[in-house]
Amino acid sequence: MRRRMQTVWGAVIASTLLSLTCAGAAHADDYLQCVPFARMLSGIQIFGDAWTWWQKAAGRYAQGFVPKAGAVLVFKPSGVMSKGHVAVVSRVLTDRIIQVSHANWSVIGGERGQVEQDVTVIDVSHGGDWSLVKVWYDPSRDLGSTTYPTYGFIYQSGQAAAQNAVRTVAQSALSQLAAAAAPASGANAAQPAANPTDRIAALIQAATGGPDNH
Repeated sequence: MRRRMQTVWGAVIASTLLSLTCAGAAHADDYLQCVPFARMLSGIQIFGDAWTWWQKAAGRYAQGFVPKAGAVLVFKPSGVMSKGHVAVVSRVLTDRIIQVSHANWSVIGGERGQVEQDVTVIDVSHGGDWSLVKVWYDPSRDLGSTTYPTYGFIYQSGQAAAQNAVRTVAQSALSQLAAAAAPASGANAAQPAANPTDRIAALIQAATGGPDNH
């Protein structure tokens, strides 16, 4: 029985690695959108434009305003982001700082539709309810001054959490393989996953230091 389970888990991980590899290769020919990426990574089975996820999750998934690893943060339509956006929480650093993995946010190397892992998102809402956030933008290597309204977080079901655990293992293995094969310069790399304490403090100050941030 144990050997059979190991075989099954191995097959699932191999399949996930293949899908992540294909997603990571999506550039001009395969334009990767935020919705299928968030669905694949989180296991939350909601379809349609990103902004509709909040309404469609009602009665199917738990929803709230406190970040948790594996949850999906749903952005409201705003500015040129007419269909909203969805991002998967990868880490909760503090009650007002998280890291997310998402697709089709920054323009990297002149191309859209790319995946970014563990990028910083800061809550800049007055009430600390994550209704307004700033998001790391790779071309500027900063959070910038733009704020984005959100609906809140959609939490994984037990099944989705189990699926995500498998994806996390596969994603970690893929990242290690990519790091081993990548050149040392890393000019197009996303924001580092582990930020020094002083960098986090600087980000908080930049995000909340001025009256025009809300």
